[in-house]
Parts: sequence; structure tokens; C-alpha cells
Amino acid sequence: MMTPSDVKATLSFSDGSPAMELPIYKGSIGPDVIDIRKLYAQTGKFTYDPGFLSTASCNSTITYIDGDKGELLYRGYPIEQLATQCDFLETCFLLLKGELPNLQQKHDFVKLVTNHTMVNEQMQFFLRGFRRDAHPMAVLTGLVGGLSAFYHDSTDINNPVHREISAIRLIAKLPTLVAMAYKYGIGQPYIYPKNSLSYSANFMRMMFATPCEDYEPNDVIVRAIDRIFILHADHEQNASTSTVRLCGSSGTNPFAAIAAGVACLWGPAHGGANEAALNMLEDIQKNGGVDKIGEFIKQVKDKNSGTKLMGFGHRVYKNYDPRAKLMRETCHEVLDALGLGNDPLFKLAMALEKIALEDEYFVARKLYPNVDFYSGIVQRAIGIPVSLFTAIFALARTVGWIAQLNEMIGDPEYKIGRPRQLYVGSPRRDVKAISQR
Repeated sequence: MMTPSDVKATLSFSDGSPAMELPIYKGSIGPDVIDIRKLYAQTGKFTYDPGFLSTASCNSTITYIDGDKGELLYRGYPIEQLATQCDFLETCFLLLKGELPNLQQKHDFVKLVTNHTMVNEQMQFFLRGFRRDAHPMAVLTGLVGGLSAFYHDSTDINNPVHREISAIRLIAKLPTLVAMAYKYGIGQPYIYPKNSLSYSANFMRMMFATPCEDYEPNDVIVRAIDRIFILHADHEQNASTSTVRLCGSSGTNPFAAIAAGVACLWGPAHGGANEAALNMLEDIQKNGGVDKIGEFIKQVKDKNSGTKLMGFGHRVYKNYDPRAKLMRETCHEVLDALGLGNDPLFKLAMALEKIALEDEYFVARKLYPNVDFYSGIVQRAIGIPVSLFTAIFALARTVGWIAQLNEMIGDPEYKIGRPRQLYVGSPRRDVKAISQR
């Protein structure tokens, strides 16, 4: 709930215009917000905030981030506790419903999701329209948007029952769609879901089984992918989540709003960061590997070289990213379990990690390895191709997008998103006859 503060902000103008009092609201934790909703009506002025870096676009009860402390909470629970004590579907239940499930609720929720994992058979023919070498995110954007054409019995965003059905359908079907996009790209047959397996084990089987050889889920790998899902499930009002909210604010159907989120996530500055981190490692490997890492670091420190360090630092976390700590554990566990400690690329990654954690240049700038760095290494170790990393991120983030979308629609203060602008183009002018131009 938004709680008004006794303190008010006063906005005064040096040109003699009347001052204006602005209410301040307190969150349960985190910074207070100054309410500027009446600013335009009372002063005829807008605020200017490119990228919305100082603007709260909504009030929310879902996720809290403290970038300075390096803290991430889902519904008040620290990510460290959720990642070590809960599985992904429990985390989904928490994000959607507000509380962790008890044993019976968990059983019912898992059964409900499991019973919706198959997709309409027509989806296979829809996939055939794409080139085999298309980027999986191009395919996934189309597939998720296409769901509204297959499941139009749950596309009314203002109907709570429709929202609930579409939420379950999206969470259940995303692993099937991502696995189908992967299989299509490599020319293998699709593998149908298996209801006896957990959510994450089922995804691994759909990815790696073939009709001639079934896939035996490895507990370490299944736990690793489940943790990747938990750590990426939500992250407050980031670019893709804001896109889903803005898209949904028009009243469009949930599948279209989530497809918009998938499209936004595809950008290299957002969901494509783990793909970029792995590509960087592969480039260093090609150019001499561990022996040349000193030269690479030298180029990173030289502002004029244009060499970027991918997978380090974070826009919000000015401290160590709590997700990165958890992913680091998983990373070392997976590399050990699969005996990949001597793989040249992974050796290189660990050498780079060591430098970033110890070198004064990186420590002073708080350029710690982030969650993208470790999750990229883990996914490559599991056998997931680099081009599919962002699709797996989208699969994990879907539940966060849905929770945020549902929260927005249930908010009595929600309006269709309509940012304002500072116009700096030509003033009004008249069109001249073509002979005079």
C-alpha cells in the first residue's frame, strides 16, 4: 500500500510562478517517491527523465532491489533463501499469488502446470514457416505472439479467470516452445513433454532426448537450470517488464504483452548480455586464450581501444549482484560434476573471474562478474547453444512479466501508459507550393 508521508516537497520557481506542494509517499522499504501527477495540471510543465532513471512508474508488491546493498527480494523473501530452499514452481506460485505454497497448494499447482505443457499440434506447422537458421529469439517472439491465435478462449486481459488460465498456459508451454525452437533449428524431431518429470527435468529432456535415445536427467544439471530459472524470474521494473506493463496497459491480450517482453529482452543490453559474455570469451579464446588475457585486460582499461568487458558490473547493483554469488556456486558445481575444469574456455572464464575479483581497477569500479557471466558458462557446460541463452532467460522471466501485468490490471490507479516529451523540432510553419521549395 502507498503510505502518504507527513513531509511534503515544495517545488518553487525563480520566475515568480506560484510554488506547488507535492505529496511524498513512503514505500515499505526503499526510497520515498514524490508524487508529480498533478504537476502538469497545476504548472503546465512536465518532468524530463530520459530512461526513467528517477521515475517510479507504478507501485508494486512483487520485487524489491537494493542496488547499493546487493539485495534482491521476491515478495519480501531474499533470493538467497528462495534459490537454496525452493524450486522454480514454488517461486512461480509466490510471484503470482503473493505467498509461498503449502504442501497441498504446491501439489495442485505443479499438477495444473504439468497438465498444460503440451502445445497445440498446429504449432509445429507454424514453426515450419521460419528458416532453420533463424535466431531462436526471432522464432520465440513469433511463437508466443502466435499463442493468442491458438488460445483465444483466454485473451480477455480484464477477465481474472482468463488471466489465470493464460498465466498457467504461458508458464507451462514456454519450455515446450523453447525446446521446439531448438529442435527445429538443429533438424531433430520434437520431444513431447513427460508428465512424470519435474518442470526443469522435463525441459532438459525436451531439449536433449531423441526418439532413438531417451535422456536421463542429471540431478546436478536439473538443479542448475532450476536455479537459473529462479534467479531470472523477476527483476522489478526493467526494460522488458516495463514493456509488458506498457503493452498490457492498452488492454491487449496477455500473449501479445508477453511477446512484447520477449522482443524487448532480445536486445544485447538486456537479455542478450549472457550471450554477449560467452561470445567475448570465445573471442579471447580464439586470439590466444589464457596466455593473452593480460593483453585483453590492458585493452579493457584503455578507453580508446573500444574493447568492452561483457558479463561484469550491473546497472542497478553497485555492489556484488546477489544472483551472481548463487550462480557462481552452481557454475563451479556443474563444471566439477561434468569434469570440465580443464576445458580451455572454462579455464579462461575462471582466470578472468580471478582477475576481476582481485585487480584494483575492477574492484574500485565494482566491476564484479554478474549473473550473465556465470549463467552463460553454466548453460554452455550443459550443452545449450549460445544463441538459445536469451530464450531461456525469456522462459524464466515469463512468470515475473505475468505477475507484474496482473498487478497492474488489478491496480485502481492504472491508466494506459502515455509518456510525455520535450519537443525540440521546428516550430509551426506553412507548406510552400512545390515550385517554391
